[in-house]
Amino acid sequence: MPTVGVKRDILFSALGRAYSDEEFDELCFEFGLELDEITSEKEIISKEQGDSKASGASDVILYKIDVPANRYDLLCLEGLVRGLRVFKNKKVENMTSTLCRKRSLVAIGTHDLDTISGPFMYTAKAPTDISFKPLNQTKEYTATQLMSLYKTDSHLRHYLHIIEDKPVYPIIYDSNGIVLSMPPIINGDHSKISLKTRNVFIECTATDLTKAKIVLDMMVTMFSEYCAQPFTVEETEVVYPDGKTYMYPELAYRKEKLSAEFINRKVGINESTERIAQLLTRMCLFSQATGSGDEIEVEIPPTRSDVIHACDIMEDAAIAYGFNNITRTTPRSYTVANQLPLNKLTELLRQDLAAAGFTEALNFVLCSQEDIADKLGKKISETRAAHISNPKTAEFQVARTTLLPGLLKTLAANRKMPLPLKLFEISDVVLKDNTKDVGARNSRRFCAVYYNKSPGFEVIHGLLDRTMQLLEVKVGSREGYHIHSTFFSGRCAEIFVHGKSVGHLGVLHPDVIERFELTMPCSALEMDIELFL
Repeated sequence: MPTVGVKRDILFSALGRAYSDEEFDELCFEFGLELDEITSEKEIISKEQGDSKASGASDVILYKIDVPANRYDLLCLEGLVRGLRVFKNKKVENMTSTLCRKRSLVAIGTHDLDTISGPFMYTAKAPTDISFKPLNQTKEYTATQLMSLYKTDSHLRHYLHIIEDKPVYPIIYDSNGIVLSMPPIINGDHSKISLKTRNVFIECTATDLTKAKIVLDMMVTMFSEYCAQPFTVEETEVVYPDGKTYMYPELAYRKEKLSAEFINRKVGINESTERIAQLLTRMCLFSQATGSGDEIEVEIPPTRSDVIHACDIMEDAAIAYGFNNITRTTPRSYTVANQLPLNKLTELLRQDLAAAGFTEALNFVLCSQEDIADKLGKKISETRAAHISNPKTAEFQVARTTLLPGLLKTLAANRKMPLPLKLFEISDVVLKDNTKDVGARNSRRFCAVYYNKSPGFEVIHGLLDRTMQLLEVKVGSREGYHIHSTFFSGRCAEIFVHGKSVGHLGVLHPDVIERFELTMPCSALEMDIELFL
């Protein structure tokens, strides 16, 4: 859940009354939020950088509030206050009559409209052909120079990868050739907003049109609260390369109809149609009974892009009613919960592997590309690995496709412990799979390693025999062995069960051992256990 930091006194002033910490915590809970932390800028800096860095920082009380990830309208003070005031049945400005009538996905820019002139052109140019003075800088830079400048910037460096390898960069000019912004990196300094700004121009660029519309609607509805005539905006004509024109923002309202019986049944309450309409109105979903049976018409404003299905409306009704107010009842259907067969098998194997003298390890699902490819003598393209699109660290670039690297890194971190070291792990790996709707699937694996002055292949082989005995799999004629590049030549076997390959065991190649900073021989076993269910 995203966290919003707001100054307590400003928040209370906007809400029209003061609350104790306990009262506000209860209000947040009733509204479906969570007051995560009560702190201050000084306290935050002191925790992160030490008391010396915190001297001079503000002591103003900050509320850190956890907001549901789908409630974009609550990610700023204005939206949060608006939602809470409506929830508490306090009157707010009617947006319906005024507003409606009169960064890898989305980048936003706000500009002082009086310093620029339209029409504005959104185009793309080679980095060397782009030159302007970026926000809060004193001189002009080319786009290439900006990429170098912001590589050390703690905030902007996270966005450079989006365009830095592209032959052309996006750029927005006004009619006089003044640069408004180079999305999604930085705005131009010329049109920056100041205390003297009276007219604000909002530009939104994106790789997804739906996201762009949502973000623009959200920005406009929040900014418009401060207009000379509250909740009024001026739309802009956008001309696309194919000549088609559109007016933005759309600020589209839509209406949905559902029955009170549906909400009562799903939530587990028994309220009248009018009462449910009141509950939904408290959640910024203006609702009224249509007079046709128990039908309710719900108006969904442009700020509530999270409402997609009738179930979303039902959830808001439940929040407004209060989860703690729902009477506890015994479920009508009687069921007995059982452990998933795969997890039950995993637990049984863990117990017997520990009894065999092996110690269980638990490693991260994410790892570096080097761990599952280069260090094992493979190419990353051969691993079927799912990649993280924007990894924060080189250690977490891909989802692991094998458990072996994690165990070898565990050995390296504990190589000073008494020998032999015998470790195992039973956990999931992630493999690309085009037949799945998400493009990947989890696969439960079992891996074990033996690290000693001698390879100990017989130990690992014995562990395999014991595992097969536990799984009630007998030796058959279709099992065979072949050489695998990860293992030492001539000391590797492929494991077949009922004619199907399920894994490998063998002595690791000296090069692999060296790449993981180990100094002694190591034998390993890894196999898929889902086939034994």
